[in-house]
Amino acid sequence: MTTRPPQPPLGHHGLSRRRFLGGGLAAAGLGLAGALSGCSSDNVASGLTVSRKEGNSIDFWNLFGGGDGVRMQQMEDGYRKAARGTKLSAVTLAWGNPYYTKLSLATLGDKPPNVAVAHLTRAKTMIASDLLEELTPDALASVGITPDKLNKRAWEAGLVDGKAYAVPLDTHPIVTFYNTDICKKAGLLDSDGKLKPWTSEEEFMDAMKKAKAVTKAYGGVSAINNETSTPWRIFQSFYSQLGGQVLSDEGTKVVLDDEKAMKVLNFMNSWREQKVFPGSADYQGSIAMFANGQAAFLFQGEWEISTFQTAKMPFSMTLFPNVYGGEKYACQADSHTLVIPKQPGSDSKAFARSLGFIRSMLDQSDIWAAGGHVPAWLPYADSPDFKKLQPQSNYAAAADAAVYDPDGWYSGSGSDFEIIIGSAIGGVQSGQQSAKSAVSQIHAKLGNLANTASPI
Repeated sequence: MTTRPPQPPLGHHGLSRRRFLGGGLAAAGLGLAGALSGCSSDNVASGLTVSRKEGNSIDFWNLFGGGDGVRMQQMEDGYRKAARGTKLSAVTLAWGNPYYTKLSLATLGDKPPNVAVAHLTRAKTMIASDLLEELTPDALASVGITPDKLNKRAWEAGLVDGKAYAVPLDTHPIVTFYNTDICKKAGLLDSDGKLKPWTSEEEFMDAMKKAKAVTKAYGGVSAINNETSTPWRIFQSFYSQLGGQVLSDEGTKVVLDDEKAMKVLNFMNSWREQKVFPGSADYQGSIAMFANGQAAFLFQGEWEISTFQTAKMPFSMTLFPNVYGGEKYACQADSHTLVIPKQPGSDSKAFARSLGFIRSMLDQSDIWAAGGHVPAWLPYADSPDFKKLQPQSNYAAAADAAVYDPDGWYSGSGSDFEIIIGSAIGGVQSGQQSAKSAVSQIHAKLGNLANTASPI
């Protein structure tokens, strides 16, 4: 892009003790051990810094592994071919708290990357810590990025006081994977070969029992052991369909609706009790059970699409079940966003390059969508090419019904919030504790965090 954006509000922010503690603790609350993965071709200098290069260069940090990592490397190569005068240095760091700790401390230490990936739910905390550059309408428009070209739900969910600091690349919801051969034998497909929807607990359980009659093992499976995110995603989807909330007032209040939470937890517990789901399965174990035909259904993030395509098994994907929502559908999701961390000094040319890089990533949404994610870039998401993309287009509507983790300094993807609540839910699924006990545990542990002053 040749158009120069207006001078951004860049400036040396200084590393005060308050900002150092606030940024680091708010981002993670963990140690600094963000191990580099083998996906990266470049290394982070001195552990918490990037190597500042002279001239035209971009340092880019992300947290993608597996199929996402491969596709992101393709997109990086696409940028390199299109911007031959700019050197791109891309680094992949360990997912979760270590990544956000490292990114925050690098920014506070005046050695941030030019562009970074951040989950929408974690970007909010970075914004509150003053770690991200504002992306003004004029700056974004200079590279052709305007709100009307982005998924409305993802765009608006990322705004803070009406201001933008992050550009959504996708929405990644929890979805339903289903074995088409098993479901056909069980009579669960419609005349078009698509899974018939379930709109009640009874329809859900009936489908699971019919599938189990075919597999001779289980109807469905989800990750429970040594896993906190999956139980939370399933619970949050059902709980949100009932209209429930967990936190309010920026995470300072726990507003869990015990009656609604108990309803969902008892329903999830009934899967094990009626032996249509195993009460013990870790992440990889759940993947294997679905791939091997021991279960007809898997509830997991859409990013596992590549796993089953590689396995060449008969499967498709659709929306997470709308058991409680009626006409108002809801499912748990997050969005990968592209952000510009606060930069030391003022360099409008570097800022323009960063915006150009972000636009390049959006322009390659077809590559990203192949990995299962619902593209936020509407010029592709609304295109005939994406509508023909199967099975991704089957669940694209989830982006408009996405329920993001609630705001709070301890919340967001891979956060203490998810670990605490997911552990309690998993305990119910495995039969290790009652729904009532889990609700009490959630209130107590989240209450401690809610009553702890934000370090920001």
